[in-house]
Amino acid sequence: MAEKKVTKATLNKSFWRWFYGNLTCFTQEHMQTFGYMWSMLPIIQELYSDKAEQQEKLRTYSPFFNTEPQIGSIVVGITAGLEEARANGAGDIDDEMINGIRAGLMGPLAGIGDSLIVGTYIPILLGIALGFSNGGSIAGILFYIIVWNATSIWFQRTIYMKGYALGGNAVEVIVGDRATALRESAVLLGQVIVGAMSASWVNITTSLKFGEVSLQNNLDGAYPGVLTMLFVLLCWYLMSKKKMSAVKVMGLMLLIAIVGVLIGVFDPGLSYE
Repeated sequence: MAEKKVTKATLNKSFWRWFYGNLTCFTQEHMQTFGYMWSMLPIIQELYSDKAEQQEKLRTYSPFFNTEPQIGSIVVGITAGLEEARANGAGDIDDEMINGIRAGLMGPLAGIGDSLIVGTYIPILLGIALGFSNGGSIAGILFYIIVWNATSIWFQRTIYMKGYALGGNAVEVIVGDRATALRESAVLLGQVIVGAMSASWVNITTSLKFGEVSLQNNLDGAYPGVLTMLFVLLCWYLMSKKKMSAVKVMGLMLLIAIVGVLIGVFDPGLSYE
């Protein structure tokens, strides 16, 4: 019997279904399950001609699944490779084995994706875009839209195909010791960059004076930028230690700014003439 092989066109179709539809029919009960099944459907249809067998194989992907969607595309690629091997008679690949890999990877990949993509890469892109947006320029918006979509599509498609090529061997590549060291290095680099962005884009000063003595002048003489540092650390503390959402922290900062202006702690330098 001729070996069954998933065509490149079908792999591309599966990838684009995941890219556009990973949150299809998203619910708290199923999360990304139906998007996953939809992306695996072209693979199943090409490998198995019998409708009953297609239904049976597709049920493999019905259990709960949820991870960071960008880096999660590698899991879809891995299971595409495993499904191809199963269709060619690999006896050690069954529903339990496939779902064991899916369940085992979705947690670690969520941590990797959230720290590297959501917590590092996106803030860096947004910081650069803000710089391009000075004076109301639309260059920042265009930069973010183009760069984010181009890099996201390239990254997701690359790791999808890599996952398909590696199959079950991809597990060690993703969560092994070398991958962990690389991931931690990238997170550290991202933290340095975000810290530099905070120093460049955040500037908090006070207008408080005690007689003829300016508090800001004294602070600048002893520790320039200390108020900026304290506010950044406060935001970090609230989000990291107190688990406050970014929206709540922004609301709190807005409240502090309004009250600070009203009582004279901050001076926005506005003129109402």
